[in-house]
Amino acid sequence: MAKDGVRLRVGWFPAEGTPRGSVVLSPGRTEPIEKYFEVIQDFTSRGFVVLCHDWRGQGLSQRLVAKDPMKGEAQGWRPFLADLNVILAEFSDDLPKPWLAVGHSMGGGLTLLALAEGETRFAATVLSAPMAGVNLAGRGRGSMLGLARLLKLMGLGQAYAIGRMSPFADTFETQVLTHDRGRWQDFRDLIDAEPSLALFGPTWNWIAFALELSIRVEASPRIDQLATPLAILAAEDEKLVDNAAAEAVARRAPQGAFSVVGGAYHEILMETEPRRAQFFAVFDGIANDLSPVQPLA
Repeated sequence: MAKDGVRLRVGWFPAEGTPRGSVVLSPGRTEPIEKYFEVIQDFTSRGFVVLCHDWRGQGLSQRLVAKDPMKGEAQGWRPFLADLNVILAEFSDDLPKPWLAVGHSMGGGLTLLALAEGETRFAATVLSAPMAGVNLAGRGRGSMLGLARLLKLMGLGQAYAIGRMSPFADTFETQVLTHDRGRWQDFRDLIDAEPSLALFGPTWNWIAFALELSIRVEASPRIDQLATPLAILAAEDEKLVDNAAAEAVARRAPQGAFSVVGGAYHEILMETEPRRAQFFAVFDGIANDLSPVQPLA
């Protein structure tokens, strides 16, 4: 339960064998825990306990627009970080150290924001296509944020910003998330079987939140002083987030690293196996430095 009473859903998954540490896995916008079962297995098989969660307003956490629960709503960035703090505090005793933060898209952006706001419990951070900035298709960030704030003042903040964007209308040929048909179909089968897991398009309130997040991360001096490794992987064929903003954050961090996954769409962790392997090669390099694999007796 969040501090403001919003119900939060969390999944805790034990490591295979003796734990080497813990991964705190933060999915992107629209993504429930179930979408990450394969990824969770990738981490638990490496010896990591995994904590994964549904952000407020999506998955089976409490939705934020009672009249239309499918809307992708946000009420500023502070509730998201407060929720993360509550979750980490609640599960702290069940998460062996070191803690590695892994986030995708919105989850990656919020992980960056947590670091920018002073979070120090993570020994390292590895991010997939983080929302350090939003792809605005040539529109200015300031003008878009001004429009979103104006609509909020007019009482229209919960209106869809770019249409309903129903995932049920997508086809593999029209989507821009992954080149892996099987993984795309797995998620489509999941929401077809349980439609309450799906989420539609973002509201203007969500647009304001996303832009404010990028501004706070960009302005934070803590990124320049980050004492732990920060690795960011971007998708070469990215359509949703701003790769340049993510690269700028990685370049500022003293132990930052930035790489591009060739030919990948946005969802690197749901991509074809060779593209996914590039993420796990980076993760394994950092994880092995922090918590080396113990040789068999």
